[in-house]
Amino acid sequence: MEINFYFCNLYHSWERGANENTNGLIRQYIPKGTDFSEVSEKMIKLIENKLNNRPRKRLGYLTPNEKFKQIINLNSVALAS
Repeated sequence: MEINFYFCNLYHSWERGANENTNGLIRQYIPKGTDFSEVSEKMIKLIENKLNNRPRKRLGYLTPNEKFKQIINLNSVALAS
């Protein structure tokens, strides 16, 4: 199996659209400049759960969790064949 890698240029946020969008979603819960040592593990898990269960247009309005399960199911059928 061949995997292609792409490295973005420094300070070129438009090359990392999905990453920048996710950062923006996280900032709804944790403001920029927050000391992460003051953010509890429980809070991080809560944010992670909310973001992974939020529908995304680019996933056909599935949540990341739903899409992940869909991919896993497709791959397990392929492996079983």
